[in-house]
Amino acid sequence: MTMTIGARIKSLREQRKLSQEDLAEQFGFKDRQTLSAIENGDRKVAADELLRAAQVFGVSLDYFTDPFLLAGEGRFSWRQTGVDGSRLRGYEESAGRLIAAFRTLARQTGHKPPLMRPALSLSKQSSFDDASAAGERFAAECDLGEVPARRLADVMAEKLGILVLMVDPIEGVSGAACRLPELDVVLINRNEIAGRRHFDLAHELFHILTWEKMPPEHIEEAMPKKRSRVEQLADNFASALLMPGAVLDRFGDWGSLTEEKLADHLNEVADELLVTSQALRWRLVGMGRVSREQSGAITDAGLRNNGQAKPGKQETPPLFSKPFVQIVATALDEGQTSIRRIASILGLAIDDLGELFVSHGVEAPYEL
Repeated sequence: MTMTIGARIKSLREQRKLSQEDLAEQFGFKDRQTLSAIENGDRKVAADELLRAAQVFGVSLDYFTDPFLLAGEGRFSWRQTGVDGSRLRGYEESAGRLIAAFRTLARQTGHKPPLMRPALSLSKQSSFDDASAAGERFAAECDLGEVPARRLADVMAEKLGILVLMVDPIEGVSGAACRLPELDVVLINRNEIAGRRHFDLAHELFHILTWEKMPPEHIEEAMPKKRSRVEQLADNFASALLMPGAVLDRFGDWGSLTEEKLADHLNEVADELLVTSQALRWRLVGMGRVSREQSGAITDAGLRNNGQAKPGKQETPPLFSKPFVQIVATALDEGQTSIRRIASILGLAIDDLGELFVSHGVEAPYEL
């Protein structure tokens, strides 16, 4: 708890653009070293000091002590289009409560975080071919199979210890990566079409695996006019992971196909691989299996919605994820939290909790 309180004091100080000297003076400390020790978790906060912090920042004491709140402890990178900053901050707080709930309940139920964090040996100096090769290797070494998109979320959770959450975010948000000292999280808008969901998932995985060497921007435009090099590397990694050369080999020679047959084949294969036709098209161009002349002869309209007049009816994945729901169920069974509180954090009516457990094949707690 000492570390949590210190991190939250530091977060508020930085939000208010106060120096350590300024805040130390308001706390009545003789020097900034005392405040630095608190922020770093090296010194406990006395009760009167905690009250003073609440007064200085104009927040409740719960802000510093509530374990179901993520404040100053997680770094987010949002993939979004045209979202107002204040709305995004509000949603970040809501998403943070989901993550904090998992972290707290996992600890209370004996679930241990991964001992080590995997990382890719890439940097900003890496080439796009390097990023693609890393995506190919990830698909092969993690045994993602003939349709990598189908198994990616499970592999991220089971082999890498990454918490994947399917969410209903505010409009304009497609996904996010979040890094905590002991936990990595990826959030995905479950209402996007399958191809975009899977690409976002692989894209955010890249950020998780390269966070220390290439920390992503807090707010990333999903479709900017000019992409940063880090985002281009992430796109190349995601594309190769979802569409490895060994998988594409199954679908024959692309170079000999005429315009109409090429468009039809792109749409058919994209459907099978659970990606978008446009993503598949540019992956093949990048690999040299489709020439730029062939690609240029295909209209975007012919590939829109993978060749369908309207997006086909697709099954929306259930909220959150099975590992998340299993932790919640165990915590409720053990009395670590109340149904009312967890329903509030998840943004669900109490009556809807039972349906959530059923959707993931998790036995509902006895209270439900």
